[in-house]
Amino acid sequence: MDERTRQATRLWTLAQPAVSAFITSVVRDFKDRDDVLQDVAVAVIESFDRYDPQRPFTAWAIGVARNQVGLYLKKRRRHRLVFGDSVVNSLADAFSEISAEPAREEVLRECMQMLAGHSRRLCEMRYRDDLKPAAIGESLGMAANAVAKALQRIRDQLRACVDRKMIAEGRG
Repeated sequence: MDERTRQATRLWTLAQPAVSAFITSVVRDFKDRDDVLQDVAVAVIESFDRYDPQRPFTAWAIGVARNQVGLYLKKRRRHRLVFGDSVVNSLADAFSEISAEPAREEVLRECMQMLAGHSRRLCEMRYRDDLKPAAIGESLGMAANAVAKALQRIRDQLRACVDRKMIAEGRG
């Protein structure tokens, strides 16, 4: 798997619950809902090159979902219980606002910058390079268990840092 596909997959995994909730709010039939969600996933991966990383991914993915839902609704226009475009757009906007967590992501990046060299390296190897604790341990001369425990401590530190900063900035 190339790095582009890996990054798209990671971001999609985080955004998928919000996108699914948006689709569920519009598409009532569960089989159709699953089909639309799959269509959105494919469209997100295929159009990932057009995603601007300076913007929240979830909001962008909901925009892709809005287009796919629009295609679905056009096919279903003969049914009486189909939302109009304005309702779908309003729902998509609402879900984008609700699901956008750029502030929390921003604070997480700040907290990551504050990590000491070894801790930052462990995080990069685990989350950027997608290495498992055993591979990290082998590379750094550590036991896989020690790597896993260190990563857990780092995650706890990052969570506490993010929570502190969000509360201090009145966003949490």
